[in-house]
Amino acid sequence: MGFGDLKSPASLQVLNDYLADESCIKGYVPSQAHVAVFEAVSSPPPADLCHALHCYNQIKSYEKEKARLPGVKKAVGRYGPANVENTTGSGATDSKDDDEIDLLGSDEEESEEAKRLRKPKNPALKSSILLDVNPWDDETDMAKLKESIRSIQADGLVWGSSKLVPKLQIQYVVEDDKVGTDVLEEQLAAFEDYI
Repeated sequence: MGFGDLKSPASLQVLNDYLADESCIKGYVPSQAHVAVFEAVSSPPPADLCHALHCYNQIKSYEKEKARLPGVKKAVGRYGPANVENTTGSGATDSKDDDEIDLLGSDEEESEEAKRLRKPKNPALKSSILLDVNPWDDETDMAKLKESIRSIQADGLVWGSSKLVPKLQIQYVVEDDKVGTDVLEEQLAAFEDYI
């Protein structure tokens, strides 16, 4: 199994022919299998080997993310068509051990798990809102109004700056998944002596 010595033109042709029929070295997304093959190819393949060149350039574009690609990197001789003799010297040949049950999970399972663990947590969507609060009447204590509003606490709610004009303008930031504006409106409505 394998592509052979990927520094030779004949082995690059085997790689190109393989990629003409397969979308990836292994699986359907760039993985550690691609990295192993990329590192075995010493320089970009010639332009007439368009499939090999495309794969080479694709993995080269992942230069900074190569270590985070899914899967487990194996010797380059473990990838490729089964009918090609492994001449890489990596000692990776077809064996009956490959047919045994993998008690620790297959590469696909590891790659999905690795993806899940490596995927950066999406920062929570946040909204910045400017709230105009009209006082109940001209005699409303605006300082007490502001103090009452700022007393509302919630996970994902951060009060910002405020200013007193004929009404109170107060800015706040909410994490959309944690605090809905409708919930905040209900709490503000509780200050009926001021609003």
